[in-house]
Amino acid sequence: MKVVEPEEWQAARKELLAREQELAAAHEAVRNARQQLPMVRVDKPYAYRGDGEGACLLDMFEGRRQLIVYHFMFDPSWDQGCKWCSYLVDNIGHLSHLHVRDTTLALVSRAPIEKILPFRERMGWTLPWYSSYGSDFNDDFRATLDKAEQGGASVFLRDGDTVFHTYSAFGESMDLVHTVDNYLDLTPLGRGDNMNWLRHHDRY
Repeated sequence: MKVVEPEEWQAARKELLAREQELAAAHEAVRNARQQLPMVRVDKPYAYRGDGEGACLLDMFEGRRQLIVYHFMFDPSWDQGCKWCSYLVDNIGHLSHLHVRDTTLALVSRAPIEKILPFRERMGWTLPWYSSYGSDFNDDFRATLDKAEQGGASVFLRDGDTVFHTYSAFGESMDLVHTVDNYLDLTPLGRGDNMNWLRHHDRY
């Protein structure tokens, strides 16, 4: 990075602003298209466990119309959850802002609930977290591919007792919810090329 006079900096910033505005317009177009996607009725009865109790997909809504499931990578053979998924969950704000929009956010993993709950306590989280251990949920919604975990999100809409699947995203499509990454992108040093600095937040 070179050092310049304020006038030259302002000119460069104005040029970048135009590109940022173009990107914002593209994001808005994609956001509108996402909200117009068709949906698929979910008829398969999936069984989960949360906080030691059995649950179904409808229970996860907690009475609200919309449900966002984050597919948290936690293979049944692992001793702890994925550090990348943990990084994402650390970015989640106060859930009341989702609840006022009639939306529930919950985590779902393949690991047994007996492994999930101690890890959630270790991380200091209070989000609802369900185990899909023994069900086809992860496979059906592509959170597990060829027995490999894949972090991502699936969105569901409820009409009475009928549930519809409206959206799923994995990989780079989830970048928009990584708040810390987006903050780091504002800085000269950024997030780093390979992010090999990333740890569980209690391991730094």
